Amino acid sequence: MNTEAVIGFQARVAKHAALADPARLRIVDLLTMGDFSPTELQAELGMPSNLVSHHLRALEEAGLTIRHRSEADRRRSYIRLAAGALEGLLPGVEHGARRILFVCTRNSARSQLATALWRQVSEIPSTSAGTHPAERIAQGAIDVARRHGVALLDLPPRNLDRVAGKGDFVVTVCDSAHEELAGLGGVHWSVPDPLRLGTEEAFENAFEDIAQRINGLAPRMSAA
Repeated sequence: MNTEAVIGFQARVAKHAALADPARLRIVDLLTMGDFSPTELQAELGMPSNLVSHHLRALEEAGLTIRHRSEADRRRSYIRLAAGALEGLLPGVEHGARRILFVCTRNSARSQLATALWRQVSEIPSTSAGTHPAERIAQGAIDVARRHGVALLDLPPRNLDRVAGKGDFVVTVCDSAHEELAGLGGVHWSVPDPLRLGTEEAFENAFEDIAQRINGLAPRMSAA
């Protein structure tokens, strides 16, 4: 093997070794749906925090996961799968849903983009809402959707209480909404808020992040 092939092979070996542990495999299964804080993983696994930390270090060292600080509470961090970490190894369909409900704080950018992108890849209905909706959709979200040929729904930001319904599978796409709605269920995607910077690059990054996650989640869902 040449050097590049050897490095690639060793990376695969490290990933398989990390996934050989039942607890780490369960963590990865959870992360294929969305992001979790170490505390949330501890609750899901019923495992002491020091043992969860050990497993998370092993997954990070194998290149399977990455972590970053919450934008809402800097004392918290979220774990997510690294891009392309499990190509060819993802589990099958795991959840049924009547509708996918994407939620962020203002319902002006990330949740609107997620709903539009979901409609391109799945027949399961989708919609969006906010915990504290803005007056209008952010211009940056409109612009990035237009650049990528994605049609946003002609709906203004709406309050979650008026939109949520029985059978919804909730996907929070901002840390503030997730932490405000603790215990709601569903999954969380820790997508940085493009409005914090307000730049074209920030909206492009958010769009690409959400698109990647949509493509990962859609095969895991079935219509209920």
